[in-house]
Amino acid sequence: MSFSPMTLTKLAPATHCRAFSISAALAAIQKLTRVRVVDNSTLGTTPYHRPPRVIHVYTKNGVGKVGDTVLLAIKGQKKKALIVGHKMPGPCMTPRFDSNNVVLIEENGNPTGTRIKVPLPTHLRKMEGQYSKVLAIAQRFV
Repeated sequence: MSFSPMTLTKLAPATHCRAFSISAALAAIQKLTRVRVVDNSTLGTTPYHRPPRVIHVYTKNGVGKVGDTVLLAIKGQKKKALIVGHKMPGPCMTPRFDSNNVVLIEENGNPTGTRIKVPLPTHLRKMEGQYSKVLAIAQRFV
């Protein structure tokens, strides 16, 4: 079967893919974003067939940044977590991480685990009053 040049030009626009850009809000942590638990809590370290996902962000606009609290669906349970790093580039001189990192916390703000495996951004220290126990178990800062 052979195609004439006329039929190929008619097929070309139908197979053309559109390029689109992702806005800054879509690149940050929002609902249904997959995250990585970076503390040594038993809930976050045991393997499971589904990755933890964000089901609610406790901010006005629904977009989470470093230092915000989110609600996770992890292993069939709902747990609160603190965002300690995300992929989206932030303001100047703030670190950008390879994955969206969270630390599991209890309802009162205490961390569930006893050690954090990754370095935390230093500008989390500005919120020291809220999450001082999370900063206390951190070993490294960037």
